[in-house]
Amino acid sequence: MPAQAATEAYEALIQFLYQAPIGLAQTSLDGSIEMANPMSAQLLMPVSPDGSLDNLFDVLAEVAPHLRGLVEAFAPSSGVVCESMRIALQPDGRGQTAPQMLSFNLLKLGPDRLMVVLSDFTREVQREQQGLARRLSAAARMDNLTRMPNRAVALERLQRAMDSALGEPGHAFGVLFLNCDRLKQINNTQGHAVGDEVLSMLADRLRATVRSRSRLGQPHGGEQIAARVGGDEFVVVLDDLEHPDDIHVVAQRLLDALAKPYGIGSQQLHCSVSIGIVLRAQTHGDADAVLQCASIAMVEAKRAGGGRYVVFEPAMHARAAQRSGIEAELRLALAQEQLFVVYQPVVGLLGPERANGSVDRAAGVEALVRWQHPTRGVVPPFEFIGVAEECGLICALGDFVLATACRQFVQWQTLLGPRAPRLLAVNLSRAQLAQPGWVAYVAELLRSTGMAPAQLQLEVTESLAAQDENVQARLHELKALGLSLALDDFGTGYSSLASLHQLPVDIVKIDRSFVCQADTSHHHRVLIEATVRVAHSLGMGTVAEGIETEAQAAVVRALQCDKGQGYLFSRPLMADDLVRWLHTAA
Repeated sequence: MPAQAATEAYEALIQFLYQAPIGLAQTSLDGSIEMANPMSAQLLMPVSPDGSLDNLFDVLAEVAPHLRGLVEAFAPSSGVVCESMRIALQPDGRGQTAPQMLSFNLLKLGPDRLMVVLSDFTREVQREQQGLARRLSAAARMDNLTRMPNRAVALERLQRAMDSALGEPGHAFGVLFLNCDRLKQINNTQGHAVGDEVLSMLADRLRATVRSRSRLGQPHGGEQIAARVGGDEFVVVLDDLEHPDDIHVVAQRLLDALAKPYGIGSQQLHCSVSIGIVLRAQTHGDADAVLQCASIAMVEAKRAGGGRYVVFEPAMHARAAQRSGIEAELRLALAQEQLFVVYQPVVGLLGPERANGSVDRAAGVEALVRWQHPTRGVVPPFEFIGVAEECGLICALGDFVLATACRQFVQWQTLLGPRAPRLLAVNLSRAQLAQPGWVAYVAELLRSTGMAPAQLQLEVTESLAAQDENVQARLHELKALGLSLALDDFGTGYSSLASLHQLPVDIVKIDRSFVCQADTSHHHRVLIEATVRVAHSLGMGTVAEGIETEAQAAVVRALQCDKGQGYLFSRPLMADDLVRWLHTAA
């Protein structure tokens, strides 16, 4: 190459080094800087302890003390010693803007030369941090299981709808609060993994139903969103209603879509929802207050049987407050032993010795809970049993009744001998049956109290007895202890005489709604007779509930009902009063 061309090439290289937007430096193996462009000096000077740039390793000793060791450990004569290393820098303290993060590359060019490439990586790191913050913010607004927006997003959209309505008198919007009716039972019987699958499928159906409404309807530019706001709770905000009544169509469409069976593996699981609705006309306060109103309406729908929707009314607030007060007092009642047990006799109706209309007073008793409130007196069970079920206290309450009644029953055996009741009936709730280890608890209770299992009768509702295989398996485990199961209030649920043989029960209790008309309605007499005949054909006993007159007693006795229970014979009695009643001549 001619000398002039070589000179021009060298000058071009120097010009490139001076103008390069990155730092370039050449050092010896011990870090002595032999050549550095202005950008490298600008990047390194703020971190140099003494302001000199003689040795690269000394300059970076505080922020990257491991560099010298990396070079010494690198055996090849050339190659990449480190690449894209990030070195965090401390501010220089002089109030000037300085790099906070360097990107550092170190190459070995030969047996005795190193090449350093430096760049200010501060903005890239800031962009990464901002991107991460955005992703974290988005994740914080998203439910991980269902990939739906969460409560915070739902509240924002609802507040936006409320704000828009302030300036538009004709603006219609609505909120639907959904709660699964049976997810807890699915979790308890099938496991939480299956419950999560149901929730995911339910969320997909919910999204699809809301989207289909948007496609088929004619929204006026508003917004709609479906969000998961709790474990099994969802919210739909509709800000595009042409007319308030349109929300009834949406609610029914949701009920229909979500009530269809969920295919999980080989099973078909059912999980309907209850929906509470709030329209613009019922809104007050902020978005959180409106969501609370929708939740209150949802609870009303659930109390009415579930699988339906209810529109919020102001009177519901008062009822919710009352239930909340009862819950708090009931928790205190359990702690302070304000609850007690009474016993209603169950009498025998049949047998040669009953031809004159007398009854067997020692046939059995049913244990019933009562609440001695410190200021209100005795609170009837219909005022607090439902609340106990809703707030999760029914297990503690039911276990209290069972344990108290078993101990009392054994005391009667000792005190009365052959005149003592021969059978104890206690109501069993769905929540008790779902408790892990509850069958073992019953077995231990029988053992510790000395009560014979054959003398205990647990009473279940039709809906509980007809539940899935897991529930029925628990019922069979209870029967294996030697106790019996009774089907309570038969005729009020969804079982029928045709399916009675499928239920794991020993006794059928005919509901009072049939018995109270036994002497006046031929139709009801036929139903009672059919129930007795089918039950007896299956080897089951029968009990007529709610007998209040001699005429009713005569009819159910003539129809061969085994036992009777009702105010005609006795109201529920305290334990001592029952002893006196048993001593009274029939």
